[in-house]
Amino acid sequence: MEVILLEKIANLGNLGDKVVIKSGYGRNYLVPYGKAVAATATKIAEFEARRAELEKAAAEKLSAAQARANALSKLQVVITHKAGDEGKLFGSIGTQNIADAITEAGVSVEKHEIRLPQGVIRQIGEYQIDINCHTDVVVKMPIKIAAEA
Repeated sequence: MEVILLEKIANLGNLGDKVVIKSGYGRNYLVPYGKAVAATATKIAEFEARRAELEKAAAEKLSAAQARANALSKLQVVITHKAGDEGKLFGSIGTQNIADAITEAGVSVEKHEIRLPQGVIRQIGEYQIDINCHTDVVVKMPIKIAAEA
């Protein structure tokens, strides 16, 4: 299936690129979510007519993501959780817990934007997590896990 991308997609291409993808990926994800259109002659003409509008929207998304990244880099997040004597947590801390803590600290973050390089957190300590605000904007944020008193 050949499609034209309406926005930048990681590991696939930039706005306006004509790419060949598997049919299921296009039919089930890219086209329904408005990230791409089928590469027919009429759709190519429509895209070229809207290109400036789409580039302006992409630039606005990028600047909003950079503003969020600046706000995130200024935050200090501490999550308290029940832990044993040796520092091992009862349960674990995942992306949803981290997203909730960051949102409470003042910057809205969705759980799908959070990347945990070593998987879920199971020990008390300080960790570096990645937050993907945009495909071009990734923030490395320190997070501290502490035991409840």
